[in-house]
Amino acid sequence: MADEIKNTDAGYRLSVVVPVFNEEEVLPEFHRRLACVLDKVSAQSEIIYVNDGSVDGSLPEMRRLKTEDERIAIVDLSRNFGKEIAMTAGFDHAHGDAVVVIDADLQDPPELIPEMIKHWRGGYDVVYAQRTSRAGESVVKKTTAHLFYRLMQKLSRVDIPRDAGDFRLLSRRAVDALAGLREQHRFMKGLFAWIGYPQKAIPYQRDSRHDGKSKWNYIGLWNFAIEGITSFSTVPLKAATYLGVLTAFSAFLFGMFIVLQTLFYGNPVPGYPSLLVVVLFLGGIQLMALGVIGEYLGRMFDETKGRPLYLINAYEEAQGKNNHDPEIVRELTSN
Repeated sequence: MADEIKNTDAGYRLSVVVPVFNEEEVLPEFHRRLACVLDKVSAQSEIIYVNDGSVDGSLPEMRRLKTEDERIAIVDLSRNFGKEIAMTAGFDHAHGDAVVVIDADLQDPPELIPEMIKHWRGGYDVVYAQRTSRAGESVVKKTTAHLFYRLMQKLSRVDIPRDAGDFRLLSRRAVDALAGLREQHRFMKGLFAWIGYPQKAIPYQRDSRHDGKSKWNYIGLWNFAIEGITSFSTVPLKAATYLGVLTAFSAFLFGMFIVLQTLFYGNPVPGYPSLLVVVLFLGGIQLMALGVIGEYLGRMFDETKGRPLYLINAYEEAQGKNNHDPEIVRELTSN
């Protein structure tokens, strides 16, 4: 974990973590808007771009921006580890008293950061942006997102805010708390809520992408939903148990009905179609229950391996800043 930097004459130190995966088209405009915001806040700022295995010109563009803005640091991961891991790598390298995480696609406006800072200085450890609208998204995506957040609130053991993405500000103690959570399967929205501490929502209207294409598809969103549910709820396991008990009880009642029907009325013609339906139904229930168990077992298997969360190809610190202690660098690279 990067050492904490004490408050300076500017008042405090602000870090902005930006996970990047194939955002070459939008990076110049994003950085222009972000830099304008940071120029106006009374803080010593650093911008940490985390290159999550981009295969376009994102990394060269980040390096070009770095030559123009000494506040930029670049964490270049060895491959694509996913956005949740990329955010974690950024948090690990952030020095700030407050840390903002924001996507580079400009759907989340950097101009909201000063309001986040105001609430943080008012005593909140986590200040998150809560969407009131989602411009540029299909009806299907809006509907599924609406249902997902409400389902998570019903199933999760922690109160995960509705319609809140990753765009938020965290205090130093909140970032330090997250640093202690090194689980492989990381549903960051749940982890942000799990750490507790005073939290504040800021409503805003989400914009459409400024440029480029979304990296999410419906299969990815489905897997993301499963990740969230299995990370913060055991309800699917309980549901599989209850469904098994209900199915067994229904089968027992049906068996009693068949016995009584045979005793009183006889059953000269065996019901092959109904038997086939019952066998397929029970087989489907069993496979579904095994699939639910397998999801949880697979996550346990990944955790027992003890692999590092990510590996770093290169770390380019902001100009004019002291380099990390070598021991810290090795620790960050291996976590």
